[in-house]
Amino acid sequence: MTYAFFLGCTIPARSRGYEMSSRKVAEKLDFELRDMKEFICCGYPMKASDKVSSELMGAYNLSLAERNGLDVCTLCSSCASYLTEVAYHLAEEGPKRDEVNKQLSRLGLEYKGGVKVRHFVRVLYEEVEPKEIKKHFKRDLEDLKIAIHYGCHYLKPSGIYENFDSADYPKSIEKLVSMTGARVINYAGEQNCCGGPLLPIDEKTALSLAKEKLDAVFDVGADALCVVCPFCSVMYDSNQKTMLSGSGTNFGLPVLYLTQLLGLAMGFGKKELGLNMNVVKTKELLKKYFI
Repeated sequence: MTYAFFLGCTIPARSRGYEMSSRKVAEKLDFELRDMKEFICCGYPMKASDKVSSELMGAYNLSLAERNGLDVCTLCSSCASYLTEVAYHLAEEGPKRDEVNKQLSRLGLEYKGGVKVRHFVRVLYEEVEPKEIKKHFKRDLEDLKIAIHYGCHYLKPSGIYENFDSADYPKSIEKLVSMTGARVINYAGEQNCCGGPLLPIDEKTALSLAKEKLDAVFDVGADALCVVCPFCSVMYDSNQKTMLSGSGTNFGLPVLYLTQLLGLAMGFGKKELGLNMNVVKTKELLKKYFI
């Protein structure tokens, strides 16, 4: 399997560990993530202010993948959601696609509606399949207690995801984490937002939402929080020190990408998985796996 690898904007700037660990997992499972230097922003950040331009940006990326005969694999839940949404609306011939192609033609491009967009987790879950992944595990993570944050965009809008997983009661990430031997810990407010969308306009409220979830995860005794979206990680990992400042709390809860957990079970090293780039340090938590 080969996919056009869509990194988006946040990952190259702030979530290199996610990219590194995903490449290692893909390499181990023998599917290719092909870089496409022409890719631009998915268009989602502009959706609320200029929907026409945002859809055109999405269609531009899809047309590049289509020109290369590839489906798209993303790591960012927002990128996955928006590119899936654009692909859904442009799947059939009609005035909307005609207008998009009129603009794309200025760049020598055309979108014919044949590209599928898949979050990396969905590729693992549906295309590779869990039983095949488990064959590559070398470490048992049975000592780890992991809380999971699905986030808002991983399965929403639900109508465009072909019943991949339940938007209200998702289980896909939990099943993959459980395969490593780690114990999945449930907690209050699992489906709540990380607060990221509010960060540019109301930092105080955004951080309070994130702290509320970290408090809940800490209260049930989880060792770490597992995420699959770079901006969720920015909220819980990068901003953790800020949100705890002055609160009298300093629990230092590690935040791990699913791909870092899977890569850990596969036997990869700390630097290969980008664990040294996590803001909240993982050394103490994971030291037994790197003796």
